[in-house]
Amino acid sequence: RTSSSSVNRSTSAIAVVIVTYNSAGQLGTVLDSLSAGCDGVDLVDVVVADNLSTDDTVDVAKQPRDIPVRVVQLGRNAGYAAGVNAAVASLTAHVDAYLLLNPDITMHPRSAVPLAHALGQGARAIVFPQLRNPDGTLQPSLRRKTTLPRTVAEALVGGGLASRLGGLGELIMESEHYHSAGPTVWATGAAMLVSMQATRDIGPWDESFLLYGEETEFALRAADRGWELWYEPESVMDHVGGEQTVTNPSLHALLTVNRVRLYRRRHNPVAGAVHYGAVTLGEALRAVGGRRTAQAALAALLCPSRRLRELPGDAVAPGHG
Repeated sequence: RTSSSSVNRSTSAIAVVIVTYNSAGQLGTVLDSLSAGCDGVDLVDVVVADNLSTDDTVDVAKQPRDIPVRVVQLGRNAGYAAGVNAAVASLTAHVDAYLLLNPDITMHPRSAVPLAHALGQGARAIVFPQLRNPDGTLQPSLRRKTTLPRTVAEALVGGGLASRLGGLGELIMESEHYHSAGPTVWATGAAMLVSMQATRDIGPWDESFLLYGEETEFALRAADRGWELWYEPESVMDHVGGEQTVTNPSLHALLTVNRVRLYRRRHNPVAGAVHYGAVTLGEALRAVGGRRTAQAALAALLCPSRRLRELPGDAVAPGHG
């Protein structure tokens, strides 16, 4: 367990890590925002970890900019966690933290400064910024702890409605929660500043999740080891993806199975079985209504042989939310 007295309070040298897969249409915008976004911190490296894109992602990354960008190619669509691990392993300069960004993020000017300041206080592993939609409205990103009552509520009425009904869902919708800095259980992984000291203590990202759930697992594992997760609203970034529903049936099935896997890993068998039953019920209710994503998820939940072992070639760009 890590104590605050052991934490390096100087978070000045930062690397940016962006994991891509067919992200040519988005990557240029985030890369162009880095110079202003990281003004005030020592940006020592920018790494694009590419999962064998078939579009012009790598060419976009290599276009001349005032900030040099390195490309680490994984050689296959290995998933988000694998991209993060490959990028972090490639860092050669001294780095206090890495800023992990989705390809569809745009940094506001100097938005890295509040993150770096917050990370240097106490035993903090990850600091999350405030996310906004491209139109400037708040994008809810903070999460409550997963509980069986919340899982049942989301199964019966859906996650969006449950979150609007007095906190029955995991996603925190109330805007007042986003005005003040403070600890959080976890948050959308579209943008996060991650301590290298904490990373060495926590270990690598779990690549078995492929896509979806890996940032949650990493954050919760950090908390297990005594590290704090922090939300810093003074840092603002735009996120195009938002909370769009996954429309690819195979990927929705992967998201759902990973949700069950993560809960089972962290709870006793009885609680895991109840959680699995609630999630399965929710997907069954929507499958009966003809929703293809729910039908795929239900099949994967009931039949392990239907679960993805590798990402399909038409997978969306790695990212969260």
